Amino acid sequence: MRRTYVIGTGVTALALVAATGLAAYADKANVAARPAAHGRMAALPSGYQLVTLANANVPNFQRRTLYCPSGKHVLGGGGEARGNGAILVGSFPTDDARGWIVLGRQIGYNDVGISVFAICAD
Repeated sequence: MRRTYVIGTGVTALALVAATGLAAYADKANVAARPAAHGRMAALPSGYQLVTLANANVPNFQRRTLYCPSGKHVLGGGGEARGNGAILVGSFPTDDARGWIVLGRQIGYNDVGISVFAICAD
């Protein structure tokens, strides 16, 4: 089964590592584990929370939207398209910056498995 990932930078990559267990990316993406200047550990944003929407099959090109908990805004996000010939078509924030949208398609099928990940903070 082919999986397609979209990996952003900084905190977005950290969330994908945490959500999917991609240990190979941990050293490069784990911002929290890197020492900051003067030997201090880099801090996560206030109210940091990784929110996930588990994989589900949806019709090709149908959007799946994941919202941050009340009072929080999205800092980044990503998605995964699962299935033979699955393609992640879009991965972007909602217009109000409160969530993340993902859509995809699967060649030769009418539906595709889509997971959504969002990094939220106060």
